[in-house]
Amino acid sequence: MALIHGGDAYGFMLEHGKAPLDFSANCNPLGVPSGVREAIRNAAATADAYPDPLCRELRIAIAQSMNLPPSQIQCGNGAADIIFRLVLAKRPKRALLAVPTFLEYELALGLVGCDIIRFPLKKENGFKLDEQILDLIDTDVDLMFLCNPNNPTGLTVGPELLRRILDAAHKAGTLLVVDECFNGFLAEPQFHSLRTLVPSYNNLFVLDAFTKLYGIAGVRLGYCLCGDEELLASILDSGAPWSVSSLAQAAGIAALKENTYLLKMRALIRAEKVYLCNNLMRCGIKIIGSEANYLFFHTGLPDLKKRLGERGLLIRDCSNYPGLTQGYYRIAVRSRTDNERLLQAISDLAEAAHD
Repeated sequence: MALIHGGDAYGFMLEHGKAPLDFSANCNPLGVPSGVREAIRNAAATADAYPDPLCRELRIAIAQSMNLPPSQIQCGNGAADIIFRLVLAKRPKRALLAVPTFLEYELALGLVGCDIIRFPLKKENGFKLDEQILDLIDTDVDLMFLCNPNNPTGLTVGPELLRRILDAAHKAGTLLVVDECFNGFLAEPQFHSLRTLVPSYNNLFVLDAFTKLYGIAGVRLGYCLCGDEELLASILDSGAPWSVSSLAQAAGIAALKENTYLLKMRALIRAEKVYLCNNLMRCGIKIIGSEANYLFFHTGLPDLKKRLGERGLLIRDCSNYPGLTQGYYRIAVRSRTDNERLLQAISDLAEAAHD
């Protein structure tokens, strides 16, 4: 299996015999919350039994946190699991993507032979989505994936344009899938979310995950919100049963109580983004996106991923995203100590390149 994304720390360990400092995976730098750790430990005592295949307690907990009925919520083994289930359930003939964006959308659509319309985000426009996307939303488009904030650019869609896209999709009968997996890292998450409109638009499908926000990538837990309850039922039937383990369900219920943890994380991300941006720009690096918990940038430094890997540092080479070329990278925002180590390595490489 070819790896197309970041986060392959295990492969690095096999190759180098030591753990890397991983900036390629955009996880919460605070790590697993203490309450979640305890919930996983307690759930291990009942791991001999099958998990609830309908995730009832977890769905009720999510519903209470969002003021939505549990019937409009479905859970999965990470957001990627739900993306693939959705495509298999919906089997769209034509889909619209603004690229570059999360690669799993195309992988899932490829399984059903879907015709993909790619709307290129322009370099000269800072890779921001603009209203020209509205011209492509018509009755021939069965499904549209929209990552907000986008991965890898880290940019959000303006709230006014976001609502216009939703209205255009509703008029055209297009299912709008809004991926909000990095929404929780924003300074004002609610300002950039459509989840409150789920009961009002049966063509709106919102994705989110606990994976990165709560630092539990190894647990795998995602969920979706949708007013079309028949579609949610077909998603459940479009994959193997028991996809969400009892440990993951317990972790999710506990994570929803970690409000102080999220406030602490947002304060850390806010401060460290400024620190990273300022110091990267001193190295001659152009920062493009920085609204979420990762930075998207371009540099002419040769073989940056390889050279940093030699120093035990992993970053995401974005050249395999449609619409991007060599020189585009993405790094997670981590703790000050970790960030200092990355910046020192990049500074050394920049100095060497100019000697």
